[in-house]
Amino acid sequence: MITAIDHIVLTAQDMDKTIYFYCEILGMTLQRFSPPDGSADRLAVLFGQQKINLHDASSPYIPHARCPVAGAVDICLLSDVTVENWCKRFEEFSVSIENGPVAKTGAMGPLWSIYVRDPDGNLIEISNQKT
Repeated sequence: MITAIDHIVLTAQDMDKTIYFYCEILGMTLQRFSPPDGSADRLAVLFGQQKINLHDASSPYIPHARCPVAGAVDICLLSDVTVENWCKRFEEFSVSIENGPVAKTGAMGPLWSIYVRDPDGNLIEISNQKT
């Protein structure tokens, strides 16, 4: 049976802007790794026990989704930083909050969430689990 998601892939139009958003604003760590097949090094951003692999829209790694396009992802990221503090951080970086704070339902129960967009227009939900 399936037990977890190991990683997801984002297709990026501008890799530098994407790396800046996920590393500098969201606080993830950039990883460069060499695939076991000997192909060119790849990039990912790490957080917790997860990672997001990054594909360049002009030359996505093979294999890839049938129609890899930038801006097609809608993902919820859980945080141990309060949504209120995220609001302040996004204001510091001039990132517009598209929706929230608002109550939502996550995989493990109620959430308190805000929504922003990354440089490609992917919808990024930042959430705290309600206790």
